[in-house]
Amino acid sequence: MQFAPVLRSEALKVLTLRPLCGTLSAMFAVTTAFSALAGVSDTSDPEFDPLFMALSGVTPGQIAAVAFGTVAVSSEYQGNGIRLSLAAVPRRGRWFAAKLAVVAVPVLVVGLLTAFAALAAARAGLGPAADGLTAGEQARGVVGCAVYLMLMALLAAGLTALLRSGVAALSTLIPFLLVVSFVIGDAAGGATDFLPDKAGQVVLHQTYEETVGPWTGLGVTALWAAAVLLAGARRLRGGDA
Repeated sequence: MQFAPVLRSEALKVLTLRPLCGTLSAMFAVTTAFSALAGVSDTSDPEFDPLFMALSGVTPGQIAAVAFGTVAVSSEYQGNGIRLSLAAVPRRGRWFAAKLAVVAVPVLVVGLLTAFAALAAARAGLGPAADGLTAGEQARGVVGCAVYLMLMALLAAGLTALLRSGVAALSTLIPFLLVVSFVIGDAAGGATDFLPDKAGQVVLHQTYEETVGPWTGLGVTALWAAAVLLAGARRLRGGDA
């Protein structure tokens, strides 16, 4: 089977699964709402970063992106659906590539809309405090936010394929995102700069002092995602469905 029919088939699965559509809606709503709330915060802090404040809703919003990538893959393992999928598409690598495409593209598109809406909502609250943001910095924040969300969704998809369980993937990723960087970040020092979430979120800052820069940080996140995706693909190709 050619790649295009496989891609259409996987896209139909996404469109017909309500939880998947719901997670994208949640990503938009949660990110925008938290960014809007951040827009009315105190701006007198000397370390105040208007760009990160405007896009800070991505921190809770990324959980929805992770859930999207997880559910897109884990749904195949319910009721042995994976056997039917691989029977229709014997080339497992082609099937997995199509699955990843229908994870990446919707999250990237909705991520762009989400980041733009979050920035607009937060700027309305920040008022003159955000006047120092240049058009280039705002464009970098919006595009970088969307790419970051896409990479986190792909990371979740790869981990789900590796573990063959959505519950196991979410139980690993969500505590990691909510605990590691925030709780042990200061104690671990610069080592956390290379974690997938912290490295990727550098692109959301107007100014930064981390070891990696905005696009380098996204590159680090991409390397994490690629490594996990390769491990998931190897598990898929080498094991029984």
